[in-house]
Amino acid sequence: MSDGSLLDDALVRLDEAARHLNVDPDVVEKLKYARETTKVRLMIRMDDGSRKSFLAWRCRYDDTRGPTKGGIRYHPDAHVEEVETLAFWMTFKCAVMNLPYGGGKGAVRVDPRQLSKAELERLSRAYMQAFARTVGPDRDIPAPDVYTNSMIMGWMADEYAQIVGQAVPAVITGKPIALGGSLGRGDATARGGYYLVRHLADDLKLGKVMRVAVQGFGNAGQYVAQLLAGDGHRIVAVSDSQGAVYAGNGLNVEALLAAKARGKSVMATVGQHGHEALDPDKIVGVQCELLVPAALENMIHAENAKSVRAKLILELANGPVTPEADEILAKADVVVLPDILANAGGVTVSYFEWVQNRQGYYWTEQEIHGRLQSIMEREGRTIWELSRQRGIPMRTGAYVHALGRLAEAIEAHGTQSFFTS
Repeated sequence: MSDGSLLDDALVRLDEAARHLNVDPDVVEKLKYARETTKVRLMIRMDDGSRKSFLAWRCRYDDTRGPTKGGIRYHPDAHVEEVETLAFWMTFKCAVMNLPYGGGKGAVRVDPRQLSKAELERLSRAYMQAFARTVGPDRDIPAPDVYTNSMIMGWMADEYAQIVGQAVPAVITGKPIALGGSLGRGDATARGGYYLVRHLADDLKLGKVMRVAVQGFGNAGQYVAQLLAGDGHRIVAVSDSQGAVYAGNGLNVEALLAAKARGKSVMATVGQHGHEALDPDKIVGVQCELLVPAALENMIHAENAKSVRAKLILELANGPVTPEADEILAKADVVVLPDILANAGGVTVSYFEWVQNRQGYYWTEQEIHGRLQSIMEREGRTIWELSRQRGIPMRTGAYVHALGRLAEAIEAHGTQSFFTS
């Protein structure tokens, strides 16, 4: 694993990008620190009548390019540095996609699987009560993240409406369709990455049939497996929090999806359809052309990067590859499509939802897919060409691309706004 902290590792990317641009040092200094991070303790009445407290955070990292945007995760290991790091990544992700947003993020330190539905709703409403002055359609716009979903976003949007006395659907994205959510939001993260791989396939010299390993079989992992399998690619290995399965000739994706729909692990399919159990730590070393880390941060690190057999990594998770692993992969000629580009489909369709909420006019799913594909291909092509011209990895190219846009916006605000805005 990396010796540095999560945020330190993230800032390595910023410093590397700055070396390739003529950027005012004050711009880089401004982007090294979160604009504001708020910590609260939520007190919840449990079903048995007792009260329990949960730590919660909301970070607005940088709002130079517009209101901050970023998900809220519920996780037992959530901590403030993770929240600020994720908000930093969101700042660059939105700039990569040229969205009129800055970066934000939120979290509650909780294992939501241990809560009843009623407790989960009380927690979610308490979060919005605590941060109602922080969020807003022109200030900070939350969305789903790890262990949160459209139902939770719907509760939060409803709570905000009660607090301000009117419906404000644009305050949150990833909502249920009935509350102003957008078609195409559910698979947007995976679909964006799928469009990117498909667009760059010839440049990357990918074959017509790829073997694919997916680490993390949650929302993004399930959808990308479906999309790639639909194109005839073989999904040879997948993992979730309970284990991993492997089939050299290709897993039965429908059986895996059915197991997850029943609330089971992918391990429930072992012994069926030729599925074999696999050590989940070994999935990064599976023989394949495409490796898709779709779980949590730092899953590919100095200790396991040398085992990677894939020629391409599609980062659907945030920060799954450490800086040390990046160096190892680059020497092995493994191309990494970085998180701030590869998984930006989610925030892009969230932007579409926000636009639709504000104009009161909603697009078809086909229109959503078309707009997403156009933006993913445009920014992916720009970063690919930039990385080839400068002889730098795709990740550095993405950060250079984003930093150029951020620097332009920061400088447009004027030097007096660097540390006082």
